[in-house]
Amino acid sequence: MATATNRTLGPWRCWALVVGGAIGSAVFMMPAILVPFGGLGLLSLAAASIGALSVAMMLGNLSRRVTTTGGPYAYARAGFGDFGGFLIAWGYWISQWTACAGMAIAFTAYIGGLIPAIAAHPSLSIGAGLALVWLFVAVNVAGVRESAVVGLVTTILKLLPLVAIATVGLWFVDFGHLPPMNPGTDSAVYVFASAFALTFWNFVGIETATVPAENVVNPAKTISRALISGTLTVALVYLLVAFAVMGMIPPAQLAASESPLADAGGHMAGSWGSMAVTIGALVSIAGCLNVTILVAGQTAMAAARDRIFPAVFQRMTARQTPGASYAMVGVLVSALVIMSQTRGLVAGYKFVILISTLTAVIPYAFAAMAALLLDVHDHEIGRGRRVREALTAIVAFLISMWVIAAAGEESVYWVFLLLMAGIPVYVFVTRNKHIDEQKNV
Repeated sequence: MATATNRTLGPWRCWALVVGGAIGSAVFMMPAILVPFGGLGLLSLAAASIGALSVAMMLGNLSRRVTTTGGPYAYARAGFGDFGGFLIAWGYWISQWTACAGMAIAFTAYIGGLIPAIAAHPSLSIGAGLALVWLFVAVNVAGVRESAVVGLVTTILKLLPLVAIATVGLWFVDFGHLPPMNPGTDSAVYVFASAFALTFWNFVGIETATVPAENVVNPAKTISRALISGTLTVALVYLLVAFAVMGMIPPAQLAASESPLADAGGHMAGSWGSMAVTIGALVSIAGCLNVTILVAGQTAMAAARDRIFPAVFQRMTARQTPGASYAMVGVLVSALVIMSQTRGLVAGYKFVILISTLTAVIPYAFAAMAALLLDVHDHEIGRGRRVREALTAIVAFLISMWVIAAAGEESVYWVFLLLMAGIPVYVFVTRNKHIDEQKNV
């Protein structure tokens, strides 16, 4: 359990976890992805921001009731018991280390553009990705404080080029470049719904501040405030960046761009601007990878401590970090990075992100229902507040279901198989748990 000495995450470091966990590689491709949807793409991003804020508020309400490490896993277990908690821990853990692999792959793409010699040799490309992964495994093994410091620094650094594009870039906007509201022939409702599901992926990761709760100073207040302020920061950056870039670059050129923000930087400041944005992308991916490794290791540790994950995940180092859990994440990510090379860079990236995104949203749905269940039995707060929190949980659940439904049959198929594959693990790990508990009664 936490002590005063290991509560090292204050408001700013928690804010950095939220922003650092959400802003990774996606923002650097978002304008090119949105432009085919036209103005409805920007509207869907605004709607997704409101949806993400409702999820953040729901998680914030839960963080005041459940202050143990684990985030979505801890909330699901509080509401649905061991098996419900295990399913979410298993799926969420898979989401985190597959996301790490996606970030490592994206990092090799960006650094290959900056250093052509790396792109020219697949072995160097793989080596660069693996080196980044194990660097941040080592940082997290060193301690939560060290990881949080790295997260805060990289979050500030990643925001610099984004803020420059979101502010200075507005002076370069040509309103004639902005796409029409609905450039296609499909109905506006269909286009908006499709774009909403796509843009919501950009906010996956806002929950990261809830996971290391036992390392947070005054978690009942700090986590909730960090969730809301961090989500608002992410939403503002996304909206301004998307508008500025879509107003700077003609739609046809933007849709074909592989590095839209670097193109925008070049439009604003020539080759120096393009290079600055590329470096910003590398820092952004590295910072997000650091946070995601932290979350993956802490989630597995929390589940192991509750005896529903293999015990190896709760082995602690002399610095009171789950070293074995972080090492396991490093091994799995390394294997996936190496395997993905057989599919090619882009196909490999899409494959791992396909799994990661859906397994991250399912815990939101479980957490929302856990929040509603706990709210019903919470008689320590007034009726008005209970109603508001219940409505927030219902909205968050409906948004999560919308995103899951729009994810497509293939992704739902693979995620269902992965969740089912975890059931034998649960049976094996907990085979003696209930007998031991009865003996101790």
